Amino acid sequence: MRFSRKLLGVAAVGAAVTLLATGCASDGGSSDSAAAQSEYDDVIEVNFGYIPDFNGTSLLAIAEDQGYWAKYGLDVETPSFTNGPLQIQALGTGDLDFGYIGPGAFWLPASGEAKIIAMNTLGQSDRVVGQPGNDSMEDLRGKTVAVPEGTSGDMILTLALEDAGMTKDDVELVPMEPSAIVSALASGQVQGAGFWYPALATVKEQVPDLVEIAQNSDFEETVAFPTAFVAGNDVVENEPEKVDRVLKALRDAITFRYENPDEAVDLTAAYNALDAEAVAADAANNKVLSLEELDTLTEDGTVDSWLNGMQDYFVAAGKLTEVAEPSSFYTGDVFLQAGE
Repeated sequence: MRFSRKLLGVAAVGAAVTLLATGCASDGGSSDSAAAQSEYDDVIEVNFGYIPDFNGTSLLAIAEDQGYWAKYGLDVETPSFTNGPLQIQALGTGDLDFGYIGPGAFWLPASGEAKIIAMNTLGQSDRVVGQPGNDSMEDLRGKTVAVPEGTSGDMILTLALEDAGMTKDDVELVPMEPSAIVSALASGQVQGAGFWYPALATVKEQVPDLVEIAQNSDFEETVAFPTAFVAGNDVVENEPEKVDRVLKALRDAITFRYENPDEAVDLTAAYNALDAEAVAADAANNKVLSLEELDTLTEDGTVDSWLNGMQDYFVAAGKLTEVAEPSSFYTGDVFLQAGE
């Protein structure tokens, strides 16, 4: 079985920015290990969005290479997106069944626009950066600061401003797409940004003295930065078999990724036509969790505590009006059932 990928217009990553692009997508051919015979008589078609970085791609690359989609009777198309909010929109219109989001987009499922079906990694790749000479948030006061709205870059910027006793009103905020931020930072068009690796590695090639003012670990005692996979509300409600099979494939891929970290990097690099060393550096900025850890963290309420802490942040940031019960938007029970 071969799996195609299609790009969705403005949602597709621009090929001009290497570390934000899919490049020449792999042909989707099966490897020797992908010869698993499906245990299902039927085939379910799936549209699964992703972002072409390690967090957003690794499980999909593994599922394709190792034959996990085929094993569970799934025919999967994987359109590429630049961020999570665009995928949430596509879930709402039915153009996607599943997608991937970073922590900055968690307020959207919490507000009822999608369901989180599986936790993924703990992100540590977000930064607030400044041009040389801007060594603190105070130094960015009144200056142009770029951010991809509704993303983890937005989240880290908001937290850093709050920690400095500032708000977004204290800077000249410029909403931009990720590829535009790379160009704006590299050319000096903006003085700072709330952004992330691996894209920042591209910027540093041209601005080696770029200052990292804040990072995820500065706030880890109060806010976690998990990444996750999401599904459309209608898919979760009306297509439980599709959700179960996708989760089974993801669970297999989670185990493979944890047990084979180097191969996971190589598969991700090949899937997105990126340099393996750059993907390895990207992976190093995140904490990969084992399947056992994800199950335990779901069962013991740790994931719920993450989600509550994030909702508190989003309420304070004006993204949410109130905190919702995590079980209303995280289907942890369905994730666990897929492993039975």
